[in-house]
Amino acid sequence: MLCRRRRVGAAVRWLSRLAPPAPAEADPVVVRVDGSNVARLGKPKPGPRPRQLLSLPPFPGGGDGDPLPGRKAAAPRRVTAVSWVKHYLADVPQEVVQAHFNKRLVYSECSDHEVSVETIKSQKHHLKKLLQIKHNDVMEPGMRIHLPVSVAEGEIKKRYETIPTATLHPNKDEIEYLRRLVIHKDSAILVLNKPPKVPMKGNLPVHNSMDVLAAAALSYGNEEGPKLVHRLDRESSGLLLFGRTKESFTRLHWLFTSVNLAKTNSQVWNAACEAYMQRYWALVIGTPKEREGIISAPLSKVLLDDGKAERVILAHPSGIDGAQEAVTAYRVMGPTIHGCSWIELRPLTGRKHQLRVHCAEALGTPIVGDYKYGWFVHQRWKQNPQPDFEPFTGEPYKLRRPEGLEIQKGSVLSKVPLLHLHCREMVIPNIAKFLSSNGEWHENGAPWSKEKPNLLRFIAPMPAHMKISWNIMSSYLV
Repeated sequence: MLCRRRRVGAAVRWLSRLAPPAPAEADPVVVRVDGSNVARLGKPKPGPRPRQLLSLPPFPGGGDGDPLPGRKAAAPRRVTAVSWVKHYLADVPQEVVQAHFNKRLVYSECSDHEVSVETIKSQKHHLKKLLQIKHNDVMEPGMRIHLPVSVAEGEIKKRYETIPTATLHPNKDEIEYLRRLVIHKDSAILVLNKPPKVPMKGNLPVHNSMDVLAAAALSYGNEEGPKLVHRLDRESSGLLLFGRTKESFTRLHWLFTSVNLAKTNSQVWNAACEAYMQRYWALVIGTPKEREGIISAPLSKVLLDDGKAERVILAHPSGIDGAQEAVTAYRVMGPTIHGCSWIELRPLTGRKHQLRVHCAEALGTPIVGDYKYGWFVHQRWKQNPQPDFEPFTGEPYKLRRPEGLEIQKGSVLSKVPLLHLHCREMVIPNIAKFLSSNGEWHENGAPWSKEKPNLLRFIAPMPAHMKISWNIMSSYLV
């Protein structure tokens, strides 16, 4: 018994020598003073949240040609960072671009440092790997520029950008509306920004098609109206090219069919044909596994409903079903927001529904509003929305609607979104420089047009429903 008491006493003395647990630290009292000189108690307000970054394509310098197509012919000169951003975002006011440089919100990334999708989603210190760039820094081949997505936000118009006509002869107001869509007009071509929901070719039940409307409203005194050089889907929007003369229509149609078919013995014209390019912006459901790449997937047509409808699918590898070659280059422009991603598409061939099928079946990310090729994905996307996370902190956030912005029909938050596919940029040869008014062709350009540029570059702003989606998805972290 005595031995047991000694053991208990020793244990008590040993426990008494241990330091008591540290008291829980109370949250420090912080006094905040706002702009109205009112003192408030509590934790300080969190700082500004990180901005979603828009990735521009690599700078294409280093070649023999001008890295900024569409300018007047001149000696090669250096290209600064602000010039490259203003060139790529030509539809953005220049003062907005300059303001982002002044606020030090523009970053550069060299070609040897690739950024993967996983890095953008999970990297908390991604901005430390990017270097701030000044407006007068000289661009080098392969350099990438990243800047906030909000730089491309646009003003939303309340009225819908559709043509309210159903007759063969549009009235005066409709003709004026059509002419406001024209972006460029010269003696050879006509370029306009096509609104959505307007078909290309008319038939008995369809009168408000672009070919009929152009012949009625865009002739500008010529005996024949302009002819469509290429086509866009009815639900899509963007740049649409017309040929005003038979010679210009024929040569541009060859160019859109095959670059080699349009070439001649003129080196100047052939170089301009090699620079031909189209860029589309699209909003897709999900994110491609690779951030950029080239899709080479032949396409074939399948007749449905006893030949009344058709559908384009990926062709069988054997090629026995009349497959056509189809190649598309793509690039992811930013992070995944609301389960969607903005991507840039560059078709290298011109097949029907090529971009829509390549996005839906080859990449597995159908375009928002494309119910023909992505119906089941749309159902899962609307029924089971995926939570989004901030790319820097990893915290979940809720998509908020910008203040003062009415969610119109067709945006990404509507129940039935419209097709988010827009032909934004186009670079074509300046055919008016090689073609005289009487139809005579000049291999090296007409003598009176030496100062004109060899290339023409056009950029069309997005329609209202895509602008709303862009503003919504770019403003919640800004």
